[in-house]
Amino acid sequence: MVKNKNTEVLINGLYDEEGNVFGSGEGGSNDGQIPGEDQGEAAETEVSLSQDELNALCRESVCPECDVHRAAEEVRLRALADSENLKKRLLRETEEMKKYAGESILADLLPILDNLDLALAHTGNLDGACKNFVIGVDMTRKLFLDAVKNHGLVAVDATRGGEFTPEVHEAVGTVEEGDLDDNRIVQVVQRGYMLKGRLLRPAKVMVNKL
Repeated sequence: MVKNKNTEVLINGLYDEEGNVFGSGEGGSNDGQIPGEDQGEAAETEVSLSQDELNALCRESVCPECDVHRAAEEVRLRALADSENLKKRLLRETEEMKKYAGESILADLLPILDNLDLALAHTGNLDGACKNFVIGVDMTRKLFLDAVKNHGLVAVDATRGGEFTPEVHEAVGTVEEGDLDDNRIVQVVQRGYMLKGRLLRPAKVMVNKL
């Protein structure tokens, strides 16, 4: 403590209230060092934190009830929900892509089935010599259908007298036949097919209109 006439000034860190230099008294043990010097160095060492730890402390220090915290939490939850929705959508699209991977190939094979059906539809006036040929064509068609059926391809239900359904049938014309009810299939012009529950090609039919 420095004494100047009637004024006493306490110099922080150097003198105690009695005017003695810290460390110079009987119980002193600082060897002339300024108090708090070692503690300051230790404190500086303890504050050495990583960026992640500093970010965690920053988040913990934000009051949960403040607007900034609520806005940040809303952004976090929204981003999390968008991420989950994107993950589900990608998974769904991947599964659908696997399920219908052969759609384009099977669609290209449909004209072969159409030609086989057409060949069998015009066998009524053939003589007996062509009977074995017709049987061969029919067996080929059945084998072909069994092969594509293993990949999920099935024919659309379309027969004469069946009900016309716009979801799976395509009307290419109308006729009037008294022996059938209105909106019934009169003739199947081209067969339709479905792939694993999804319409690949509608059946083209003639519809009865009274």
